[in-house]
Amino acid sequence: MEFLENLYKTLQSLLSSYIDLDYSLWVYRFLTPLIVTFLLPLVFVALIYISFLVLFIYKLHRQVIMRAVQGDRNFWRVGRKIVAAIWDAHARIYHGYEVIGLENVPQEGPALIVYYHGAIPIDMYYLNSRMLLQRERLIYTIGDRFLFKLPGWGTISEAFHVSPGTVQSCVSILRDGNLLAISPGGVYEAQFGDHYYELLWRNRVGFAKVAIEAKAPIIPCFTQNLREGFRQVGIFRTFFMRLYNKVRIPVYPIYGGFPVKFRTYLGKPIPYDENLTPQDLQIKVATAIEDLINQHQRLPGSILLALLDRLPAFRRRVKKKDE
Repeated sequence: MEFLENLYKTLQSLLSSYIDLDYSLWVYRFLTPLIVTFLLPLVFVALIYISFLVLFIYKLHRQVIMRAVQGDRNFWRVGRKIVAAIWDAHARIYHGYEVIGLENVPQEGPALIVYYHGAIPIDMYYLNSRMLLQRERLIYTIGDRFLFKLPGWGTISEAFHVSPGTVQSCVSILRDGNLLAISPGGVYEAQFGDHYYELLWRNRVGFAKVAIEAKAPIIPCFTQNLREGFRQVGIFRTFFMRLYNKVRIPVYPIYGGFPVKFRTYLGKPIPYDENLTPQDLQIKVATAIEDLINQHQRLPGSILLALLDRLPAFRRRVKKKDE
């Protein structure tokens, strides 16, 4: 009898250990993909701080570096090119990044680039880098005010001319003959847009006032599969929307960092028209961006199919099917 009791206890102990081990392995396998999808966006953050370190070192040792590049009067030019090369390499390798319609951006003179804002505007970092390296033109950018409270952002904004922006400051940038990028949807569109790619501009017409006052053309801009690269979690949307309306900073958790295919499409310029009101111009630009979305974006967006877009054979098959 004592033997049976000991045998029972031994079997019970072994079974308990097996269940615990099996359960631990199941939890590990289940949680690993979830943890990875929330950690991958940190690669983007890491690139930002690598950019900051490069620019900080460049600023710290500017005298030595400037002596090595004598004749270059633009203090930040070399530093920007180094950082642009880092971002462009990441764009090419990780997302197979392409720009379609680069010829629509003028070689010189002002233009306002109005773009759809993804969960993370990584496509604008890529576009600015490509523009710097291929066209020797810097895109001045309007960023949300919360960015300027982040450590290291001051150096980046100084080098790449990122500013909170007012109507008058934006007009001045364009009148000086520069390129300027604005997303009317801003952080709100970034936080609460989804894979249906609806524009969330909330009747904002400031960008239209800027273009009219500066008499500058507007270039509509959209990046294919942007929402498949990074997404917000699909739960507690109402809660996070209320929280955002109170604190006015990004609070909706982001996951992703998937190596999907990115293509930025730059549409035909919308020329200055003195007969258009800001409201009319806003509608015209929104329609142009929606046309780019409907023409080039799979709706609703699919992460799996966006990953398959990296394969040339799959892209050719999809294109042939659409035709």
